[in-house]
Amino acid sequence: MTQTAERRATVAAAYRRHFGRGRARIAKIFGERLELTASGSVVETDDGRFLDCAGLGVFLLGHGHPHVVEAVERQLHRHPLSTRMLLDPVVADAAQELARVAPDGLDHVHFVSSGTEAVETGIKLGRLQGARRIVAMEGGFHGKTLGALSAMGRAHYRDPFRPLLPAALVPFGDAAALANTLAEGPRACVVLEPIQGEGGVNVPPAGYLQAVSQACRRHDAILVLDEIQTGLGRIGAWWAADVEGVVPDVLLTGKSLSGGVVPVAAALATAATYEPLAQDPLLHTSTFGGAPLAAAAARAAIETIERDDLVTRSRVLGERIRSHLSALAAGHPDVVRDVRGAGLLIGVELASPGAAGELMLQLLSHRILVNCPFNDARSIRLTPPAVLADNEVAWLLDGLGQSIETVAQLTEHGGPR
Repeated sequence: MTQTAERRATVAAAYRRHFGRGRARIAKIFGERLELTASGSVVETDDGRFLDCAGLGVFLLGHGHPHVVEAVERQLHRHPLSTRMLLDPVVADAAQELARVAPDGLDHVHFVSSGTEAVETGIKLGRLQGARRIVAMEGGFHGKTLGALSAMGRAHYRDPFRPLLPAALVPFGDAAALANTLAEGPRACVVLEPIQGEGGVNVPPAGYLQAVSQACRRHDAILVLDEIQTGLGRIGAWWAADVEGVVPDVLLTGKSLSGGVVPVAAALATAATYEPLAQDPLLHTSTFGGAPLAAAAARAAIETIERDDLVTRSRVLGERIRSHLSALAAGHPDVVRDVRGAGLLIGVELASPGAAGELMLQLLSHRILVNCPFNDARSIRLTPPAVLADNEVAWLLDGLGQSIETVAQLTEHGGPR
């Protein structure tokens, strides 16, 4: 056994022992490669380089962006965690910068460490406003803590943990169905993704967010817009809310806010919605939420997105990739059923779950990493970094073409299904 094989076997055994058989099985599907380091758009393993178009949407700035790393390193050596007894200028600056780029009126910021914690914050802010019922969307995904699971749009993840918070699910993209549910009462907290990332990158019809916002106003509902995956430039706009001129009561952000370096997320709220926490900040707290180290990463990420105009880059690059995929789909309609998305949030729907899995494996053979959405086994999701170099774009487009061609050939010969 080679040294690499021996090390892989040791790590795989540790996964089975400490994380369970399921994690080890998933690792085996992908060759039990060891992820060792990463820079920009590339992940280095024990057997070479992979183009990272996966990463669950975190790496808009790529891995280890120098500006973010430098900011985090400075803060690490200066003051990584604060006492919370005194004023912290780093956290204050980060909150000010985040509120500045957010839709007007979302001036209050609550930092946390993960997206699902941000969802919990949004739900609790709704509760503090008297919204005791959650209304969420079929196919939606907001995390896996108990409150977030109440808004989960897939029973597979939700049902083992019942009873959850009172919630109703309505079809995504159907503003009339939402309005009818809100009219039934009692007062609701509407939790909504503007584009469903884990649902297979489902894009609603134009005007949907505006109609949702109007329905919430009519029925006195609290609107929590989950932009954890879509926000900060990923879809070619700073926020999906900006596209339709919507200002929710609460906006959630995360993933790209980390700069690909330190976990950080946040809930931003209007003054009226945030008022109970403004009066009593001890009602909802988190030991590590809003730590100076995370705040330094968040501020540097925002600076980088602005300085390098990654919002425009996401829009232009996303249009190029989707156009290429649409042409491939037109040539193989029996394999690729749909290409959808916005900016660098891209979904490819295949004819079957087997075809989707095969496409993931084919892309892996071309050393390209993509994700399978949690709530849609027929699709794959691409969330490439906005910092892709020209040769990396060519790598991606060529790999997509060859991989889809191979899946099409396999389909013609009776598999995959």
